[in-house]
Amino acid sequence: MWLFLWPNMLPICRLNLLKKEGLSLLYLSGGYLIDTIRKLTLPPYVDSVEWSKWHVFWVDERVVPKNHVDSNYKLAFDGFLSKVPIPPGQVSAINDALSAEGAAEDYQTGLKHLVDTGVLAKSSVTGFPKFDLMLLGMGPDGHVASLFPGHPLLEEKVKWVTHIMDSPKPPPQRITFTFPVINSSAYIAMVVCGPGEVDAVYKALGKTENPVLLPVQRVTPEEELKWFLDEVAASKLQE
Repeated sequence: MWLFLWPNMLPICRLNLLKKEGLSLLYLSGGYLIDTIRKLTLPPYVDSVEWSKWHVFWVDERVVPKNHVDSNYKLAFDGFLSKVPIPPGQVSAINDALSAEGAAEDYQTGLKHLVDTGVLAKSSVTGFPKFDLMLLGMGPDGHVASLFPGHPLLEEKVKWVTHIMDSPKPPPQRITFTFPVINSSAYIAMVVCGPGEVDAVYKALGKTENPVLLPVQRVTPEEELKWFLDEVAASKLQE
């Protein structure tokens, strides 16, 4: 694991990885996470990436229409996807016309098709899809994706994608990737900024031991995990 402090930009913009042929990029498209990759839409970055090779997926989504203010798709589209030439067919949004359970099953079916056709790699270790790069954020309670502390979904071992009807953070209905899929990723960048997550960052990375692991502490990708924190989020670690 590597820890980096950063002021306002994108240290995760590792162009050697972003230029990789057939890159599968998966991100949790919440507010500040989109802000961290926004500069990729500007010169010189926008001209340095072979966007036609990108495939984009969502770690989780709220069960709302795509044009709803709570939609992760809308956040990603408005702040990033509408500004870069990724082929629309390579942006795998969640079907907002289905129920939470139906959307989860539909998304899992789509991922399995991409694995079967060779678009997505499969982990030789776990048999789950292996994404090249996953961008994750973290909530004040240490949750990642829509995997919350104490929730039974933390222990899901079989499904690739599942649904939650009682999210403690509104809206309550969501779909989410499970930890076996998250941890089959090659690289994960954990991007956290601002004061809201200070305590969770300290619990996850500080010297104190937690009797119960936060969900974020279950993130263990196959190859590399890097944390990117601004000075505020990392403030307790520097005391």
